[in-house]
Amino acid sequence: WPARLDQPCSRDMLGRVLRAAPAGLRAAHHAAPVRYLAMGPAVGGHVSDETLDKLGTLSTQALIDGLWVMGWPSSFIEGARPLAKGQKCVGRAVTLNFVPHRPDVQMDKPAGEASPEYEAFEKCGPREVLVMASVGPWESVGGDIKFLRLKQLKVGGLVTDGSVRDTDEILSYGFPVFSFSTTAKQGPAIMQPWECNGLIECGGVVVRPGDAIIGDQDGVVVVPAAVAEKVYELAHGREVVEKIIKAELVANPGPPGKYYPFKPPIK
Repeated sequence: WPARLDQPCSRDMLGRVLRAAPAGLRAAHHAAPVRYLAMGPAVGGHVSDETLDKLGTLSTQALIDGLWVMGWPSSFIEGARPLAKGQKCVGRAVTLNFVPHRPDVQMDKPAGEASPEYEAFEKCGPREVLVMASVGPWESVGGDIKFLRLKQLKVGGLVTDGSVRDTDEILSYGFPVFSFSTTAKQGPAIMQPWECNGLIECGGVVVRPGDAIIGDQDGVVVVPAAVAEKVYELAHGREVVEKIIKAELVANPGPPGKYYPFKPPIK
C-alpha cells in the first residue's frame, strides 16, 4: 500500500476501492474495527530543570528507595558502571535502540548523517543523557570518533548496557560515561542503531525519552518523568531520616537495629 491509511489521500483511495468491491467485502470493512497505531506515546512526561537539579542532589540509593516506597519496579540499570571514579550524571534521557545485524535492515536504515545514532546525538546537550540499548553487554556502542560529537555538544552523560571502546580517549573528553564494560571489538558487525527516542529496555529497565537519568558511583537510576517530583519528595525525606539515624549511632554507638530499618518517630 503506497500511503498510510490515516492520510486523506489514502482514505479517498480506500473509498474508491471499496465502492468497486463486492457488497460482502464492503460490509466486512465497515463491521470490523481497524487499529492503525497499536502503541502508546514514547514520552511519559516532562521533568523541569528545577526538579532535575533537585534529583541530582540525591544519591541513586535514595532514589531507588523512593521508587520502592511508591511500589514501582526497580529502575536500576543493571551493569551500567562509571567509566572512572567520581563520575556523576544528571539529565533527561535521549534514547537510542540497537538491533542485531541483518543485511536488509542495514540497507533500509538511513545512512550517513541521517543515521539514528547521529539523530540522537544532535538532540543532546548539557541537560541530556544519551541512553543506548545494546544487544549484548560486550558489544560496542561506539568509540572516540563518534563520541567526539557528544563532547562538542557538552552532553550531560552517556549510559549503556553495552560496552565502549577507545576508553582513554573517551575519558579525556570529560563527560561521564556509564557502561557494562570496555571492549576493542567493533559494533557494526554485530548490531546497528535503529531508532532514536523510542521506548527502550536498557539493563532490564524501561526508559522513556525525557525520563530523569541519575548516575553516580553505585550505578544509574531511571526516574520516570511522570512521577519525578513525587520520587524526589520521598527520597529526600528518607535521606533526612537516614542522616539523623547515622548521627545518633555515631553519638551513641550500638547495633543499627535500634533505629534501622526506620522505626518512627526518631527525635
